[in-house]
Amino acid sequence: MSCTSEDYDLSSIPSLISHIHTAFAEFTNKRLAEKGNFVSSHGFILYLLSQRGSMKMGDIARLINRNKSTTTVLIKKLREEGLVKEESDEKDSRMKYISLTAQGKKYNNLTTAISRELLETCYQNFSQEEKEELLRLLVKLNGNIDGTASKKIDSST
Repeated sequence: MSCTSEDYDLSSIPSLISHIHTAFAEFTNKRLAEKGNFVSSHGFILYLLSQRGSMKMGDIARLINRNKSTTTVLIKKLREEGLVKEESDEKDSRMKYISLTAQGKKYNNLTTAISRELLETCYQNFSQEEKEELLRLLVKLNGNIDGTASKKIDSST
């Protein structure tokens, strides 16, 4: 169901963002399901690892906006499918690093294609300047939300 600008006003921006998030996840999950039993968080983890190399579990959790236990479950699924591997730090065996396997790198090509398709869909009728302005405003909004959340946490301790 498509929404129009008449469906929203300034006070409903969080609802619109939620709607967009849900639509993104449904788009991605549908395409990932055609290729295996994966969800959008799996694709985002593969993307992060392709961009950054090996990463600590806590860093992945922070970047995908999930807690460590949820991230552990997501990584376990990827490991069972042979897409990622886990290695211990040489100096501290408690520290685990996650990285892509060769099979994970191949599968990441699929997730990259899905992401490209999603972005092409999203940016129809957008000028380059509009894309950049959208990014700037969303980063600003995210900073406000992150700042407010951390202030509430700080003030409650």
